[in-house]
Amino acid sequence: MKHSILRVVLILLATGVALPAKAGVYGDDLARCLVESTSQQDRIALVRWMFVAASQHPAVQPISNVTGEQLDDANKTIAELFMGLLLESCRTQTEKALKYEGASTIETAFSVLGQVAGQELFASPEVAAGMAGLEKHLDSEKLQALVESPQAGE
Repeated sequence: MKHSILRVVLILLATGVALPAKAGVYGDDLARCLVESTSQQDRIALVRWMFVAASQHPAVQPISNVTGEQLDDANKTIAELFMGLLLESCRTQTEKALKYEGASTIETAFSVLGQVAGQELFASPEVAAGMAGLEKHLDSEKLQALVESPQAGE
């Protein structure tokens, strides 16, 4: 059971999947603790880990130069972060969330942490500038017509 919970948490963090907001008060407390107990450097490490893990997908592996050593280092860093959060910094919140709301609340709380880390990534001016390059390839007239079409309001 422990391994399956961890596996789901890791997959959710790696994919950036947002879980439905089913957390109760204890899950909310745990999520808040996770976010408040991580530094900006911790969240950067989390984003780096998500990137390194995603780079292993066959669709992007040809354009990635992430080495096995970098993947292992990222896994080690995040494992240490997770253990510190669950067993030390947020132990009380983790125990209460597990007791009153079950194991799935851990997934939801880590999803919140992943979302916060992702928001910080996309808030970077460099990332925003890179993503802004998409605009030159979009047909703004066709998009505007779609927005103004009668079917769009239904």
